[in-house]
Amino acid sequence: MSFFSRKFGSKKNEPDSGTGSRQARAETVSHLKEFVSTRSGCEAFIEPQTRVTQTTMVVVAGTGEWTRRRVPDQDAARKVASQLGIPAFDVNLSGYPSRMREWNQRKKR
Repeated sequence: MSFFSRKFGSKKNEPDSGTGSRQARAETVSHLKEFVSTRSGCEAFIEPQTRVTQTTMVVVAGTGEWTRRRVPDQDAARKVASQLGIPAFDVNLSGYPSRMREWNQRKKR
């Protein structure tokens, strides 16, 4: 066993539960697939990691309805978006779509 795998873990020793587990990843992909398949006009917006949160992906439907899920990193988010057949944008470059803000405002009332 190498120093790095002892220090940071290896894929062979991946946990069976928790946010970094295969099960959690499968549940995330399953949720996003269900969201995209039941709504039209979906796009992914990748939110970078901060000191407080890890990288997340927001999928916004054509109606403005949205869902957010944690992802390991930006490359993984782009890969998931590609598998889902939806475009992916860096939220720092594009911002959020206005339909998302409008949907939030309608839901507050």
